[in-house]
Amino acid sequence: MTPVDTKHLSLNFTNCPIQLFNTERRAKQTLNIENGQIRLYTCGPTVYNFAHIGNFRTYVFEDLLRRTLKFFGLKVKQVMNLTDVDDKTIKGAITKGVTLNAFTQPYKEAFFQDLATLHIEPAEVYPAATDYIQPMIEMIQKLIEKGFAYKGQDGSIYYAIHKFPRYGCLSHLKLDELKVGASERVAADEYDKENISDFVLWKNYDSVRDGQIYWESPFGPGRPGWHLECSAMAMQLLGDTIDIHVGGVDNMFPHHENEIAQSEACSGQTFVKHWMHAEHLVVDGKKMSKSLGNFYTLRDLLKKGYVGVEVRYMLLQTHYKTQLNFTFEGLDAVRHSLRRVQDFIRRIQEIKGTKDSGLVSPVVESTLHAFAKALADDLNISVALAALFEMIREVNTLCDKGQVGESEAAEILLLLQKINQVLAIFSFETPLDLIPPELQDALEQRNQARQAKNWPEADRLRDFIQSHGYIIEDSVKGARLKKINRVD
Repeated sequence: MTPVDTKHLSLNFTNCPIQLFNTERRAKQTLNIENGQIRLYTCGPTVYNFAHIGNFRTYVFEDLLRRTLKFFGLKVKQVMNLTDVDDKTIKGAITKGVTLNAFTQPYKEAFFQDLATLHIEPAEVYPAATDYIQPMIEMIQKLIEKGFAYKGQDGSIYYAIHKFPRYGCLSHLKLDELKVGASERVAADEYDKENISDFVLWKNYDSVRDGQIYWESPFGPGRPGWHLECSAMAMQLLGDTIDIHVGGVDNMFPHHENEIAQSEACSGQTFVKHWMHAEHLVVDGKKMSKSLGNFYTLRDLLKKGYVGVEVRYMLLQTHYKTQLNFTFEGLDAVRHSLRRVQDFIRRIQEIKGTKDSGLVSPVVESTLHAFAKALADDLNISVALAALFEMIREVNTLCDKGQVGESEAAEILLLLQKINQVLAIFSFETPLDLIPPELQDALEQRNQARQAKNWPEADRLRDFIQSHGYIIEDSVKGARLKKINRVD
């Protein structure tokens, strides 16, 4: 085989500048890159239950960002926190009569299983909040010393937002419009999205609410506030200033706003250079909720017969700043699209012994650069996918005319593999390796039965094959098996 020229498959961020929408600036900005490295903090799950598909919309977006940065040759250090201490995890542990760790550990393990199912690359670090209590206490002490925090009448420690003039910079709320709390504030649940007053840094221990779950501190027994957890872990692991901080749009206020206030008050440095937020996922145009019967975890979808790459593609194909409307009709359409790509890959893999036409390399080069240009433009995934499917259409036309040579087929596969470094939705395994041997034997026996005109036996073997999820498809090289529902 003629060696494949891969020069035109080389890309880096210098010849394709990356522009990303910065929530704080409300505009696209060219990513500021130092030494080819990106420090990335992504808000992770609260491990009191299984994550739902709305959560995974954000996690898949974060994975697309991570993979895109690496696609352009950048090194990424990603930190994703695991919130294992808050009102919900404590309540769950007390209700079940187990330790906090015993309650949260199964959900941590389930989360990592779900990440693998969705082909989400592992972050470099997954800090659990309970492992960083001491740095959180030290951060509170510093904020008290600097005059940004005070002790309320209930014994909890609060952050005084009026002491931080930049408060509201992310959400673009004006400080004089906010209701600044005072010492009579109670340690309300930090998930209250309407809370725009002083927020809790250390929640004073309450034996009825907290059972035996608490930590000792200079401020008395208790536990850290949710907002503080992310700041302390981010700064411990990535430094005072982070390149990119990502999360769902519902985290923007008050969570991320509070992170900025406490982090910058503590360090005196800019906390985050670039903020990015993913829009909500809705189901059939409605907010997902258990009361409406439209609440789905990833496991619910797997039980319905869908597979990880199908769910990933469904969550991936809509731009992160656009609300994603999840429907089962859309998921079925995704299955069809992925099958189309897998059929194309299989067709290209079967090209052997043919001469090159010279028509493929220009298609490969233009596809790669169109794909890269779209990603560099604020992760414009719809345009990137359009470039992919246009290439498949063009190459299929060339294949129909016998104008794709063996080394050109290898070049196409290299392109698809490079694209898949970002998308992570294709399979390049040899098809026969994926088919159970007993089904391959059944296909051969059916061919023999048909040659012998033993139609009842041929029909029995056909039904046996179909009962195992495969259909028999005719090709120029004879009958072959094709998976009905799976693409990976």
